[in-house]
Amino acid sequence: MSLRILPLPLVILLALFSSAFAEEKPLTSVHDFTVKNIAGEEVKLADYKGKILLIVNVASECGVTAQYETLQALYEVLKDRDFVVMGFPSNEFGGQEPRTNEEIATFCKTEYAVTFPMFSKIETNGKKQAPLFKYLTTAKNPDKDGAVGWNFEKFLVGKDGKLIRRFGSSDEPDGPEIIAAIKVALADK
Repeated sequence: MSLRILPLPLVILLALFSSAFAEEKPLTSVHDFTVKNIAGEEVKLADYKGKILLIVNVASECGVTAQYETLQALYEVLKDRDFVVMGFPSNEFGGQEPRTNEEIATFCKTEYAVTFPMFSKIETNGKKQAPLFKYLTTAKNPDKDGAVGWNFEKFLVGKDGKLIRRFGSSDEPDGPEIIAAIKVALADK
């Protein structure tokens, strides 16, 4: 039995075509994403498997920026129960986050003593929408889907990485509806 060796250009073409037609794995949870933290280091969200996440698009010059204080308090109370608040700065709404990542980190630490994870500035909508937010704005949930409407929208994600609930900017992080949803998520085994 003899093996037939293909000419090198044909081998290269076959490799190119096979990778071009390879199926992409569907993104089915936040655990499928890698993002950058506020210092610019890559973070695999798969590292948060088994934790409840409250993902929030934040801004330092918004009318509801004081929600940082409540988000930090919520994180402090629940972090030992596998609950994590995650802040994703965005400058899309009224230019209310003009700072650099370094300036945002300093602002959050000095003004609100934030210790929950903060991530690099991103876009939540449009052509440059961060892939994580593309997932969050299209994932099924009982509240709504579609574009992020303003700063401080909140996405509650279960231990399995799937979106559970979505809350608006005016929904206080310690409001009864959000607290009830977090309690249910924490009780879910």
